[in-house]
Amino acid sequence: MTRTPLADVACSIARATDLFGDAWTALIMRDVLTGVTRFDDLAHDLGISRKVLAARLSRLVEEGVLVREQYQERPPREHYRATPKGEELYPVLLALMEWGDRWYAGPAGPPARIHHRGCGRDTTPVSACAHCGEPLTVGNTTQLPGPGGRTGPGTRVLGPLLAAREDTPETGRPATV
Repeated sequence: MTRTPLADVACSIARATDLFGDAWTALIMRDVLTGVTRFDDLAHDLGISRKVLAARLSRLVEEGVLVREQYQERPPREHYRATPKGEELYPVLLALMEWGDRWYAGPAGPPARIHHRGCGRDTTPVSACAHCGEPLTVGNTTQLPGPGGRTGPGTRVLGPLLAAREDTPETGRPATV
């Protein structure tokens, strides 16, 4: 596995974007999770060079996000399938899609809709508290230090800021900011 400077930053966003922060990787995952799984189809759909596509797919397989599966013996042909780790990127893509729809959709509207098969209605993603169900916003949440937090490259200012925060039961807000 290729290690980059972001892989060592004590920040889950840095570590995740080390793999997933490049636009091609996000679009490859969009396609695979939507049903475009063959190399040639991915290359054609995305208009990406075969060399770049092969490198991104290889990294996604190496990271356990995708698996290569043979779907034909003669001639041998493979396609890509998301692992459970890869399927868990779907809410990330939905959140990015919702943001893009809100701020960058053209005059005709969003290019795709999300349809929930469970209730039969079109929907939009909502990031909500796992305990009370209230939507999460920058105004009603704060980040507190976690057990893996540390100050270092990528967190030289953020690390001490989080370390200085204390959760107060009375307000649910940090004692110091």
